[in-house]
Amino acid sequence: MMATVPTFLQSFLQAFHFLRPWWLLALPVLWALVVWLARQRNLHSNAAQFIDADLLPALRLDTTHAAGSGTRGLSPWPWLALAWTLAVLALAGPSWQQDKTAAYRAPAAWVVVLDLSPSMASTDVAPSRVARARFLVDDILSTARDARVGMVAFSDEPYTVAPLTQDVATVRSLMPVLAPDLMPSAGDHLAPALEQAQKLLNASGSRDKRIVVLSDGFDDPAAALRIAAALKQQGIALSAVGVGTAGGAPMRNADGSFTKDDKGQPQMTRLNAELLQQLASAGGGRFVDSAQPTALLANLQSTSARPGEAVAEQDQSVAHWQDAGIYILPLVLLLAALLARRRWL
Repeated sequence: MMATVPTFLQSFLQAFHFLRPWWLLALPVLWALVVWLARQRNLHSNAAQFIDADLLPALRLDTTHAAGSGTRGLSPWPWLALAWTLAVLALAGPSWQQDKTAAYRAPAAWVVVLDLSPSMASTDVAPSRVARARFLVDDILSTARDARVGMVAFSDEPYTVAPLTQDVATVRSLMPVLAPDLMPSAGDHLAPALEQAQKLLNASGSRDKRIVVLSDGFDDPAAALRIAAALKQQGIALSAVGVGTAGGAPMRNADGSFTKDDKGQPQMTRLNAELLQQLASAGGGRFVDSAQPTALLANLQSTSARPGEAVAEQDQSVAHWQDAGIYILPLVLLLAALLARRRWL
């Protein structure tokens, strides 16, 4: 038993610290204030100028034990210094033990990457590819529950439509205006949009991070596949939804006329399902057709937290130091009560 005492003391001294040590800076100031108060020898004469002489003895801290007694009470200043010292130590938060609590992770974070290139105005799927994509985004938002959802739209350049948020109603309210003619320039570059989505997810603090691309194809496959593979290595799963048909449809210009090739024939735009499958494979996700998104929605739903709850990590806990300052407070309150008691000192 005796052999364990030095070990215990050594462990205690190694672990002992203050959680808020800056409060200790107040101790010299308070001690100096006590000394200054104790040295005020002319306190009685100064107060006598403003307080009736018969009332003054009852208000002084160094009053006698009883009326008419010539015995002086105990000096209050050491007790006041002790009370202030204990109060500061409590505020500083002495600690030497740790508690462990279950670890929780932040809700899932999803970024929807929506293709708004000119080909998305095609009508090979009713009412149009972009309208069908908006319907799918609405389904994803309904699946989100407590997951945070953001959105990036792209054509020639990416644009953040909505940052990560749990307010899916706000994201849903932005959907009706999203169309290819909204974009300032035409193009179909997915890689910059993936980089923009990656920035949003890296700032989320979530461990479950996903990107869902809704597109009919893109014109920078090498860069997009490279970024998808890098996202997979960072733990960000990328899935793709193909919007359109293999048969395709004539591409329209901004004025509604059909785009023609060099031979004067209407230029066709078709769903590049193979390229989107490669993208999903490189990103560690899955590829689904816009006509059958059930599998993707079920997978997303399984990762979102139940309403109002964070997700507990299995077999993981977080250690935090106990604040023992609360055990000092009863002593502070006792001294404060005794110092306030008339004629106790």
